[in-house]
Amino acid sequence: MSADVRQVADGTYLVHGGNTNWVILTDGDAVTLVDTGYPGDRRALLDSLAAVGSSPEAVAAVLITHAHNDHLGSAQYLRATHGTPVLLHEAEVPHARRDFLQQVSVGTVLRNVWRPGVLPWMVHVLRTGGTEQHPVTTPAPFPADGALDLPGRPVPVHTPGHTDGHCVYHLPDAGVVISGDALVSGHAISRTEGPQLLPDLFHHDRTRAIGSLDVIAGLEGDVLLPGHGPVHRGPVRDAAELARERAF
Repeated sequence: MSADVRQVADGTYLVHGGNTNWVILTDGDAVTLVDTGYPGDRRALLDSLAAVGSSPEAVAAVLITHAHNDHLGSAQYLRATHGTPVLLHEAEVPHARRDFLQQVSVGTVLRNVWRPGVLPWMVHVLRTGGTEQHPVTTPAPFPADGALDLPGRPVPVHTPGHTDGHCVYHLPDAGVVISGDALVSGHAISRTEGPQLLPDLFHHDRTRAIGSLDVIAGLEGDVLLPGHGPVHRGPVRDAAELARERAF
């Protein structure tokens, strides 16, 4: 699979992988990588870095929105091969180590196989290593509150619910919110287009996930870069409020 790299703002790129997205923030040839796709997306991940004029060696840090297999896929590879720091919210650090797993079970997926889109999505997950576990041996919490001293100056914002330590990343100067799975614009098993929560089976705590939409609504921006689906343009507040309405 080739990398589908879309520049959405100055120094900001959304990359569509195998049913999941990651984001590249550039400063010269140095980059911050937000999420890493499935394990099977690795070639596309490396190609996407090359496409923006960078390389794995130039990744200053990998920021993880949450430690599900389709976002954590190559984080340990980059840490082990290139010494890249892998940073998450402190509540998500043990999840990345696989001290526990807050992810939809195979049994739950099988009970939902009758839903439109679930079977082909399952096949894709298997083909891209989505059931493999690639724990990060030394994930680290963010070193301080506020903007991180990394390309893009991303600001982590805790948005629990999808997992306990889920974070979105706010780029205030660019008006961008990297929303991970707290707020998406589509999914392979969703029949809805545009801002929405993921289907209920994917959330560790749906009530908290809905509550985190209020947090996202408070972030200034007009470009939403979700973990699943295309870029969404328009006030982030409106996107979060629409997703809340659709959740009921």
